[in-house]
Amino acid sequence: MQNPKLKHLHDTWLEEATIADMQGKMEQGELTAKELVLMYLYRISQFDRKGPELKSVLEINPDAIQIAAALDAEREVKGARGPLHGIPVLLKDNIDTGDKMHTSAGSKALADSYSPADSEVARKLREAGAVILGKTNMTEWANFMAIGMKSGYSSRGGQTLNPYGPGKFDVGGSSSGSGAAIAANFAAVAVGTETSGSILDPSAQNALVGIKPTVGLISRRGIIPIAHTQDTAGPMARTVTDAAILLTALAGEDPRDPATSASRLLGFNFTVFLEKCLSGKRLGVAREHYFAEAGEMRAAVVEQAIEKLRELGAEIIDISIPSAKRQWDWEVLTFEFKAGVNAYLNGLGPSAKVRSLADVIQFNKENEAEMLKYGQEVLIGSEATSGGLYEEAYVRSLEFNEYHAKENGIDCVLNEYNLDAIIFPHTEGADISARAGYPSVVVPAGYTEEGEPVGITFAGTAWSEPDLIQLAYAFEQETKYRKTPDLGKKQNLPG
Repeated sequence: MQNPKLKHLHDTWLEEATIADMQGKMEQGELTAKELVLMYLYRISQFDRKGPELKSVLEINPDAIQIAAALDAEREVKGARGPLHGIPVLLKDNIDTGDKMHTSAGSKALADSYSPADSEVARKLREAGAVILGKTNMTEWANFMAIGMKSGYSSRGGQTLNPYGPGKFDVGGSSSGSGAAIAANFAAVAVGTETSGSILDPSAQNALVGIKPTVGLISRRGIIPIAHTQDTAGPMARTVTDAAILLTALAGEDPRDPATSASRLLGFNFTVFLEKCLSGKRLGVAREHYFAEAGEMRAAVVEQAIEKLRELGAEIIDISIPSAKRQWDWEVLTFEFKAGVNAYLNGLGPSAKVRSLADVIQFNKENEAEMLKYGQEVLIGSEATSGGLYEEAYVRSLEFNEYHAKENGIDCVLNEYNLDAIIFPHTEGADISARAGYPSVVVPAGYTEEGEPVGITFAGTAWSEPDLIQLAYAFEQETKYRKTPDLGKKQNLPG
């Protein structure tokens, strides 16, 4: 016999439910966190490994149902801890959880590896009362393994697909599984990570809101690294409000991550910046260089979105970023990856098969058919460095990024034109913001004629998240471009 309560919620309510919707039903006694977990598990069973076979979720937390039930009991006795109490969240597979789930960066080299402890991200989520539902697929080693690796591919999880056009549209990388899973509504929200575009890109490609924070707003401890000067975790959600709720839970000082001590936003509740005003906002549009990179179809959608911003009262100013056409290199990532990944692997428990980058490269060679579909040129290039971060090429590249991304880049135009933010088409400005360690927020801007999602990115200087969230929220509320992907005929829930 079917459970009519679960069936009703699945068919008419859950698909685009927000965190506030879920909390409202739980407070009214119409829904429990345990039921919510079961509904999400059912959707994953129907659409991730069958139906369109999105392959966005790598594994489910075996304790998720019990954790949810315990949180339900706590709610009855003490009330909710906050807005994330009982809410299912997915984590990218490079974020440590000290539980029964693996953390593998999508690589079979770490498929049997268990983290010895929670990352600070996971710890904060548990503290907030969230249910860590599972781990999402990702571009292997956060797309720092090979030249030309397809976004969303990993040896452990296979190829993640975009729910708006499985096999047709790029899913975006490297937080691909987080993007596809939240677009398909396999959880309320997800946590991705970014070194250069890996939150913004899959968010835009899957019609989501993605917040790439200032480096240091969220602790990096317990996240498999690429480059410590650029790495950060961040929220991926279907609404700006849900992304702001998640960012509030994740942000904070961590004594074991020195970057967090520089934060100017300690203790901030980012939901207080959810205001709809665009009147008088000065927004610089970086058309030169970036619109050409976006391509004609995407650029046309973003131009319409910019016109909408103008109609809503924003002042639109064409700008030129002095360093936009500079010949950037990737030396910082190449040098920092070896140092960071060696330290991470050396700290793993006895289940790990590899203890260094050299071990990973050797494992891949010995299992070439499974591991080297796209090669490992990037890994080999990083292994060729000293790992000591004293090479002249590294220091020069670091100084180059610092100056041309900040003083001769984002900060230059913000000050020159007295701007509230810079607008980039889709995610074409992700790289310069990432090199600066500065924040960006991407929000759905519409769809191409073929139905591919397009995003618009608001970028600013360090610690400008409140302003960017306000702009993104105002734009979202006045446009509401996001629409639910069609995953095919829904199935009946089991009894």
